[in-house]
Amino acid sequence: MLMVNRNPASAFFGSILVIVIFLWPVFLCAAAEPENDNISDEQNNIRTAEEPITIGIQEAILMAMENNRSLIVERMNPDIIRTFEQSERSIFDPVLGAEISPRRTVADRLSRAGSSTESQIVDSVTGSLSVDKFFSTGTNLELLAGSSYTDSSLYSDTFTSNRLGVTVTQALLQGMDVRANMAGVHQAGIDILISEYELRGFAEVLLEEVELKFWDYALAQKQIEIYTDSLDLAEQQMSEVQERINIGKLAEIELAAAQAEVALRRENLINARSDLARERLDLLRLLNPSPEINWGRDVTLVYQTSLPEIELDDVEQHVQVALKMRPDLNQVRLQIQQGDLEVVKTKNGLLPRLDAFINFGKSGYADSFSRSLQNLDEDSYDVTFGLTFEYPMANRSARANYTRAVLSREQMRKALENLIQLVQVDVRSAYIEVTRTREQITATAATRKFQAEKLRAETEKFKVGSSTSLLVAQAQRDLVASQIAEIESFANYLKALVSLFGMEGSLLQRRGISASGAEPVILDD
Repeated sequence: MLMVNRNPASAFFGSILVIVIFLWPVFLCAAAEPENDNISDEQNNIRTAEEPITIGIQEAILMAMENNRSLIVERMNPDIIRTFEQSERSIFDPVLGAEISPRRTVADRLSRAGSSTESQIVDSVTGSLSVDKFFSTGTNLELLAGSSYTDSSLYSDTFTSNRLGVTVTQALLQGMDVRANMAGVHQAGIDILISEYELRGFAEVLLEEVELKFWDYALAQKQIEIYTDSLDLAEQQMSEVQERINIGKLAEIELAAAQAEVALRRENLINARSDLARERLDLLRLLNPSPEINWGRDVTLVYQTSLPEIELDDVEQHVQVALKMRPDLNQVRLQIQQGDLEVVKTKNGLLPRLDAFINFGKSGYADSFSRSLQNLDEDSYDVTFGLTFEYPMANRSARANYTRAVLSREQMRKALENLIQLVQVDVRSAYIEVTRTREQITATAATRKFQAEKLRAETEKFKVGSSTSLLVAQAQRDLVASQIAEIESFANYLKALVSLFGMEGSLLQRRGISASGAEPVILDD
């Protein structure tokens, strides 16, 4: 029965109690949230306050070669490809077979007296054990041991037979060529080599990317230093303009140019800091210094500010190195070798199948298993030999496979010729870029020197009233641009060298890193 409380005060306090009960968990969660936020903030502060990474170019290379996640993934490919070679070799592995089958037959048959029928129950068990092996010569060898047991209700005796046999089948046309039979194995072995050259090419690209990013990060740091100094100089110039305006030596309109220049320098500094932050993230990803990267961790670079003494060989020598060492060229050469094997394999498929076989066996019969084994020593035996022939009348599938293999091999050779031309253009262009950037270092240094002298002269003229704040700001801007161009030319020269060595495929060797795929692939004429 539903009871209605007619006391208003009791009803009011009862409602309050219900509300508190339902909202109490919410109050608890709300009270706990600030503490969780504090813990999270403390953890983030600890991660952000982690010691900065201090590395030179060589340490950066070694760290990336050991820890980079993409390279770790690529290193697994040769081991995966190696399993396909084992699969191809498995066709030459012995195959063990066994079979056992019991059987019962219940039937009526004509009686032995011939005047009526009688029922018969026959129980039999047959079993066999075989070993089959295929050889690369096109020979198939099979060893067979079989046994059977029969028990009939019409007879008091049981019957047991045992047989030992060997069958040899030899291909005489299709399937006889050892090279064609081993083509799949050799092609799988070439796939392993291709994967090793692919891994080497990936490592070369990663190494080049690490070095380029190293110098990009160094350049971004230097740009911040230049923009910071230029901002200080612009603010100093603005203060001087303000002072001269205050004492009446300059018109107030001169302040606008100085203020605009300060705003521009501050804008450049903000952009430079943003660029540095992005470069730092890219560098951390490449280096992967810890299993879980602290993206707020700072990176301090250690490097020489002097230009390295590197004497380049003649461009033709760099081209020859590239034609031998470039991983992509060697991969194409290996693919051509695979194409040669495919031609051999498909050409063998054009032949008709003609196999010779011989089967030899000995059997023993008795009323028991042991006596039937003893009877194997008797002079009885059986021999079967002959030929089998098979040939599709049109043989269109085999002809199409052979034609496709020949055309694919020719296509790959043409692709190699085209790639050789592209490699020569890449190396020669990279060589030109190295020469250009090397000359740019001297030119930009001279420009920076003249721009500094120009600013000094413009500042002196401004002090004596012969120039304006706008012209001084323009001179300061030109000086900043020349300073940026000078450090960029230095970084671009180092990056151009890295790109040249990457184009010729010698970057790993030049950095003292050994990897598979260092030997050039030689094609047979």
